Amino acid sequence: MDFTFPPEDDTFRRHARAWLDAHPPDPTPRQWERTLGQGGWIGLGWGETAYGNRPATLTQQIVWAEEYARTKNTPPRPGHIGENLLAPTLLTHGTPAQQARFLPGIARGETIWCQGYSEPGAGSDLAAVRTTATLDATGSYRLTGQKIWTSHAHEADWCFVLARTEPGSHRHHGLSLLLVPMDQPDGRVEVRPIRQLTGTSEFNEVFFDGARADPDHVVGGEGNGWRVAMDLLAAERGVSTLAQQLGFEAELECVIQESDLRDPLLRDRLVRQWAELRTMRWNALRTLGGDDPAAPSVAKLLWGGWHQRLGELAMAVRGAAGAVGPYDWSEERPYELDPLQRLFLFSRADTVYGGSDEIQRTIIAERVLGLPREARGQ
Repeated sequence: MDFTFPPEDDTFRRHARAWLDAHPPDPTPRQWERTLGQGGWIGLGWGETAYGNRPATLTQQIVWAEEYARTKNTPPRPGHIGENLLAPTLLTHGTPAQQARFLPGIARGETIWCQGYSEPGAGSDLAAVRTTATLDATGSYRLTGQKIWTSHAHEADWCFVLARTEPGSHRHHGLSLLLVPMDQPDGRVEVRPIRQLTGTSEFNEVFFDGARADPDHVVGGEGNGWRVAMDLLAAERGVSTLAQQLGFEAELECVIQESDLRDPLLRDRLVRQWAELRTMRWNALRTLGGDDPAAPSVAKLLWGGWHQRLGELAMAVRGAAGAVGPYDWSEERPYELDPLQRLFLFSRADTVYGGSDEIQRTIIAERVLGLPREARGQ
């Protein structure tokens, strides 16, 4: 596939590169988010809106994502959930009042969001959500339930929560997407970090015990949560996928540098990883901005399996040394990993989070190929 950028995008690329070179990343994620917002680099391509974002074509969004991915030492972006998931959803399903209330804070890098979807009994099977939201005497919603694997919940200001607003409803029916403030009195919202194999805690459990949500903060209307939630998940596989692949490319280069290229079997595995990564890029470009219903699920299957195999290859290259940490044990450093060890351990979850491989294959089979639905228990 021959994909080229329009000539005007070269100017945009130089401008983006010059700004990034002039603004060294702040190691504090929230401050760096505000710096990006002040520079007008959050919310590219939000259309003709008045929310402080910089106008950009689809290819210019790709250009920015690529240049950002090439920048070294950028901290994890806690604002990407608000920018890449909630904002497109508000632009599609939100009311003008909701857009005016929430989009400017995202564009300025000041408001951090987290996603309240998965539950202990409703992970890949999201339709099994049990968290409830009921109207009280004041007309406000009160949320009760638990969410899990909630990225950045420990530092988020708001959470968009999929909850059951119709008592007695089942599966996809009776769900609504509510915007819920995280800072609430009397322990109504409790966040518990989850320690992972890597020793870090990006994910959290979130408990709602009568948490309040404004009735004007239901996105898409009460009872339409499933449709809104599915559109939001589709937005997850957009331009950011191409930037993600640049990160994969850098990880692959690290594995190559540590490899004994005289080994023909190892060379074969490395070439296969490289070729599959190029194929993923061409596929992402082919489907970008289109309406292929299979594209999000296919993309998730491709990159999840690829990244997991790269982690396994990294440990194969290391051999027995891969089981030894980079530093001797100490009370100050009881659990240290080098980048390739973190890659291996973290990538074990790639085929589970964001929709497991099994669920993605079911979506393709039933909703795209039209195969019979599998039997499900009541």
